[in-house]
Amino acid sequence: MLGPLFAVFAGKIGGDIFEITWAWAAYLIVAGVAHILVGKLIDGKNIEAKVMIFGYALNTIFTFGYLLVDSTVGLFIVQAGLGLAAALATPTWEALYSKYEDKKHGVYEWGIAGGLAQIITGIGILIGGFVVTKYGFDSLFIIMGFIQLVATIYQAKILRK
Repeated sequence: MLGPLFAVFAGKIGGDIFEITWAWAAYLIVAGVAHILVGKLIDGKNIEAKVMIFGYALNTIFTFGYLLVDSTVGLFIVQAGLGLAAALATPTWEALYSKYEDKKHGVYEWGIAGGLAQIITGIGILIGGFVVTKYGFDSLFIIMGFIQLVATIYQAKILRK
């Protein structure tokens, strides 16, 4: 729901263009390095579901963390935390998805997964823009955190299997 509003938020806490790029880079670099490490450390251990749920929970915590950001340093910390959360949740989700996909229709199933993610992200960004315009960033972060919490609880059902 934040998407393109990220730069506006970073500007509101005093971030200039260079600091905004550092914050976004922090997310991407931490996520990239951690993706590789998570892939290496988790592979073959049959704990993908637990790691995925931990990543979702960490994402929830750092999403609510935006509420505490009042400086670019705080933004860097939240972005790095979200990068780590993504690295825990994404490759494990993809591994589980691959494990249970219909091999006869794998391309179509991945198309659905990717396409729906793009559609939902687009709708979320539109809603995020509306929320920020009408109610401000704190309201957006509360909504985002709550949605992430619900997603974490819903995904945790996989642990019962």
